[in-house]
Amino acid sequence: MDKIQLLYVENVITRKKSRVQQSLSFFMRVENLSYDKAIDVIWAGEDGVWQTLPASYHSKLKHDQDYWLARMDFQLSADTSLPGNIEFGLRYRTADAEYWDNNQGLNYSSQADSGIKVTNAAQVLNIDFASKLEDGQKFVPITVAVNQVNPDDKVSVHWTTDNWQHSRQTPCYFKRNYWDKIALSNARNPNQYQSAIWKGWLRVGQAFRLQYSISVERDGQVFWDNNDGLNYSISREPLKILILNLHCYQEDNQDYKFSQIAKAINELNADVVCFQEVAELWNNGAGDWNSNSAKIINDRLPSPYHIHTDWSHLGFDKYREGVAILSKYPLNNQDGRYVSGSHDAYSIHSRKVIMAQVEVPYMGSVNVFSAHLSWWEDGFAEQFQRLCEWAQAKQSAKINATLLCGDFNIAAGSIGYRLIVDTHQYDDQYLAANAQGVFDKIFRVNDPYWNDYLSDDYRIDYIFLNKTSSLQVTSAKVLFTEQDYGRVSDHCGFFMTFEPKV
Repeated sequence: MDKIQLLYVENVITRKKSRVQQSLSFFMRVENLSYDKAIDVIWAGEDGVWQTLPASYHSKLKHDQDYWLARMDFQLSADTSLPGNIEFGLRYRTADAEYWDNNQGLNYSSQADSGIKVTNAAQVLNIDFASKLEDGQKFVPITVAVNQVNPDDKVSVHWTTDNWQHSRQTPCYFKRNYWDKIALSNARNPNQYQSAIWKGWLRVGQAFRLQYSISVERDGQVFWDNNDGLNYSISREPLKILILNLHCYQEDNQDYKFSQIAKAINELNADVVCFQEVAELWNNGAGDWNSNSAKIINDRLPSPYHIHTDWSHLGFDKYREGVAILSKYPLNNQDGRYVSGSHDAYSIHSRKVIMAQVEVPYMGSVNVFSAHLSWWEDGFAEQFQRLCEWAQAKQSAKINATLLCGDFNIAAGSIGYRLIVDTHQYDDQYLAANAQGVFDKIFRVNDPYWNDYLSDDYRIDYIFLNKTSSLQVTSAKVLFTEQDYGRVSDHCGFFMTFEPKV
């Protein structure tokens, strides 16, 4: 495939009493050569002035290919004319190279008000499709470009909301009025490119994910657009979870770092945040809520989250040290308990874990635990065992996932990590997202040499997901490094996303 390829251009003028508007859309397929790239449409209207229109990421096609979209609207005024007929090319720039799709040096063209022009000779093409299902959205519009105007065609959408366990077929209808309106609006080139527009509506209700393909039956033949054999797929927003050890007020420039953490939560739109080494002034054991580090971070969010926090022991001789959960959604069935044998507030080996149940839209009930356990030699095994027993007691048929989040003080590949692997109850989600081959050897086939693969993995902060969960991790990255938001603790943070299993 070419590094960049135009799929279709749309050029439409709409006329209303108060305004005349020309809309240009360019939809393209892009090979994912680099994270740092720029995609532009270089175009000129009838005035002959060349301009640059940046494109934006639309959605993923496959692991090495994406869809990108560029769109702009122009208003006719006494001082500003419309672009009219245009010519253009697509430019793709990375740090090392530049690529073009400009119709082999001849440039593409699109006549004013000519509608859709499909450039890859496809008999049928899904156009103007959304990249995600919006919150509350129950219907999905489908727009199909077919390369001949033939109302006798049979255009259908084949779709599922449960990974093809059940499927449906919904007809699309020929949008005759689409072209009639263009003709009546004094368009200069109505339907010039002979692409018929068909429309359909899919009722998805409360489904998290929609998968579909499109067929056209004509003269005994069937033509398909199934997204290069992958089918089209759109879904709701994933569940986004951030974990971070706050280092108990031991950071230089601490106030600025609290603001950076709040900034990350807001910009990443995290749904749930689990903090460890949350601190507030000791105050003779009574605490000081206004100095609580989780509260301070939460108060700096544009819209503060629901918060649940508790403390375990005296930290650094001046703080009540504990854990916290922040959630965009209400926290139900909040609980907290010691998982250590010691409950002594003056012992660092006293470890308390908190949990809450979160009702995640389109995913159901999820139990979230925020934990800070001791080192292996100081009681990790018994603490983890108590945590697992507690989590199991909280499990029921209505709980779709259990997430054990936080600082476990055991390195990947260590004896403590082996204990978790051998329980066969929970999986390491960072590994599942980023090192599938290693994950398989550890958690699926139990390769006897699995710990060798983790020799360079120094993580002690994890999200563990129960094996019976109906969720799966879809991405995981390290956060609060020099490259993003800066160092805010002696720990890095981890940001992960989850979706219902396919």
